Amino acid sequence: MPTAGQPTLYKPDYCAQAHNYCLLGATNEDLAGFFDVTRRTIDNWIAAHPEFADAVRSGRTIADMRVARCLYERAVGWQQTVERTVLHQGKEMVLKGVVNHPPDTRACIFWLRNRRRESWGDRVPASGDHSEDLIAELDAAGERARRERARPSNDAV
Repeated sequence: MPTAGQPTLYKPDYCAQAHNYCLLGATNEDLAGFFDVTRRTIDNWIAAHPEFADAVRSGRTIADMRVARCLYERAVGWQQTVERTVLHQGKEMVLKGVVNHPPDTRACIFWLRNRRRESWGDRVPASGDHSEDLIAELDAAGERARRERARPSNDAV
């Protein structure tokens, strides 16, 4: 809350707008452009208005969790059930199937290097070079996951 100088442009209904924009990955710079203020003003609003800070933090946390979930799914592979409506001999038919999205080795490496930095980081091992062993281990794990995902499931039609 300002004590002197120009009155604040902040309005309580900015909380919902900031939250929704942060769900889309907005930075403080993006918020400043959206609200037509400076980045410093956004920083001040976050410091002065706990409800605004909570809205920004909550939106960003949800967005980050969504990205983390998608990265994880890409790293381990995932299945998608698809439906397609086709016209066969003059009748509409719904075809269902399962599409397997295999694990992505680069996503595995990224995930492990960030989540298990002590084991998977880019550091040089103190005693000898074990990086080839780690890469081979990762490749083997990725191959096992691919084989598991490639097995036919009972859901496919």
